[in-house]
Amino acid sequence: MKKLFCLASALILCAAVLAQGTRLQKATPEEMGMSSEKLALVDDVMNQAIKDTLIPGAVVCVVRQDKVVYLKAYGNKAIYPKKEKMTENTVFDLASCSKCVGTTLSFMQLIEQGKVRLIDRVDMYIPDFEPYVGEDGKKVYIRVIDLLTHTSGLPAYVNPSEVEKEYGKADAESLLKWICHCKRVYKPANGHVYSCLNFITLQNILQNVTGMKLQDYAQKNVFDRLGLEYTTYSPKLQKKKEIMKLVAPTEKQPDGKCLLGEVHDPLARVCGNGNSGNAGVFSNAEDLAVVCAALMNGGEYGGMRVLSPLTVKAMITVPAEVRRFGRTLGWDGDVHYYTAGDLFSPATFGHTGYTGPSIVVDPVTKTAVIILANRVHPYDTGGLARQRATVASIVASSITKL
Repeated sequence: MKKLFCLASALILCAAVLAQGTRLQKATPEEMGMSSEKLALVDDVMNQAIKDTLIPGAVVCVVRQDKVVYLKAYGNKAIYPKKEKMTENTVFDLASCSKCVGTTLSFMQLIEQGKVRLIDRVDMYIPDFEPYVGEDGKKVYIRVIDLLTHTSGLPAYVNPSEVEKEYGKADAESLLKWICHCKRVYKPANGHVYSCLNFITLQNILQNVTGMKLQDYAQKNVFDRLGLEYTTYSPKLQKKKEIMKLVAPTEKQPDGKCLLGEVHDPLARVCGNGNSGNAGVFSNAEDLAVVCAALMNGGEYGGMRVLSPLTVKAMITVPAEVRRFGRTLGWDGDVHYYTAGDLFSPATFGHTGYTGPSIVVDPVTKTAVIILANRVHPYDTGGLARQRATVASIVASSITKL
């Protein structure tokens, strides 16, 4: 009877946690071996970026181990058609950070379940997917690992208008046809071009293997499993009213309205209708803090596991055969100087997004830096390249105990 009571209590507690969502507890920097005085320098960087009109506003979150030690909103989340103050729980279009938060975490589950192997040829899952053909006529088949490390030879991007011109429509099916048959830029694993098409291909592999749309698979198996409250694909299209109230707008469109709750990336919006491997996820700082904490804890947080420890280790390690290109499986493993600053450990990994977000995770010091900004609002003119690195260096320098 006592065992049944304990089991029932545990189930009730688990249900309560899931119902309320998972959120990291907050702690002072000093409690987590960091300096408040040093962290305060982040304010100067972000406020100056707003003053220089690089961004209308931003949210910065710093995670140490499994605690949030710094969370602050700056400026405005909207300045057109009217000003709206930025808040700590503002939800942002993650742009290419969707590649790691949505696509990669989902895809790595397929690998650890034995449903896909890294060395599998893409045409095992997408039969019409063409190989690279050299000048000697020899075929070199593109593999899953080539897609994840951006060493496949696929072009960087294609405009929806070009897809429509070739196939009569700019939809998901036509885009996949374009990718299957487009000219390969170089021999797989012998070059590096950061490509949205790599991750749209991964999306299609996942969908063929699971029978689910990427957006549905990620929601069920990653976002909901971690108890993320404000993370989803294209909240406007999925009618997520509670999230839409918090969303920051992006770029002003020809009709005079700004995109709001619809993905900014043209391929994801026009061809994918929000369901895309390269972009489409919306989230806020505290949800992403949970993702970072889980990765720093071997794939688990709050009793909920999304990946095994060895899967996480493999994911954040640059494969030996493409080490010179610096890409891990779905993440950027060569983030120093231009994203992670000058002080974090060599094991640091992360990602950036076109609309302004960035994630930096140092598994050695167990520190993560999340910057969320809508730099393309209301016009695509802003930028945070230097500021990302500067903030990361400030955060790293604030660590007083390793």
